[in-house]
Amino acid sequence: MNKQLLRIAAVDYGAKRVGLAMTDPLRMFARPIGAFSPDGALTRLVELHATEGIETIVVGWPLMESGEEGKATRRVEPYFGRLKNTLRDVSVVRQDERHTSRRAAEALVAAGVRKKARRKKGRLDAVAAVLILQDYLDEMKSEK
Repeated sequence: MNKQLLRIAAVDYGAKRVGLAMTDPLRMFARPIGAFSPDGALTRLVELHATEGIETIVVGWPLMESGEEGKATRRVEPYFGRLKNTLRDVSVVRQDERHTSRRAAEALVAAGVRKKARRKKGRLDAVAAVLILQDYLDEMKSEK
C-alpha cells in the first residue's frame, strides 16, 4: 500500500463502548466510523487496516484537568497495549482528550440533532473520536 494513502484512525475508549473515527485519504478531515464494544472496535480496526490501510491510531488519553494522568488513564492503558500488540505495524499514539465529550455534545446540539437522538451514547462516542482525531490533525498541521 502507498504510504501516502494510509489513514489515521482515532479511538475514544470506554469500558462499554469505543468510539472510532478515521481520516479521509488525504488526511484533511475526520469522519465517524461508529461505536463498538471494546473487542468489536479492535476487530473493526483490524478490518479497516486490511482494507483501507492505517498508519497511526490516535487514542484519546483522558488526562485530569491539571494535565496529569489519573484513574481514567489507567483504565485506558491496557486497551492502548492491546492496540499496539494487535496492530504491530501501526503506530499507536496518545492524544489529550480533555473536554471532548462536552465538545461532542455541543457539536450534536449545533448540528440540530434532537435530544432523544443525542442520548444514544454510541453517537456521542463516535463524535468524541472525531474530535480527538481532528485535534491531532490540527496539531500535525501546526507543526509543519
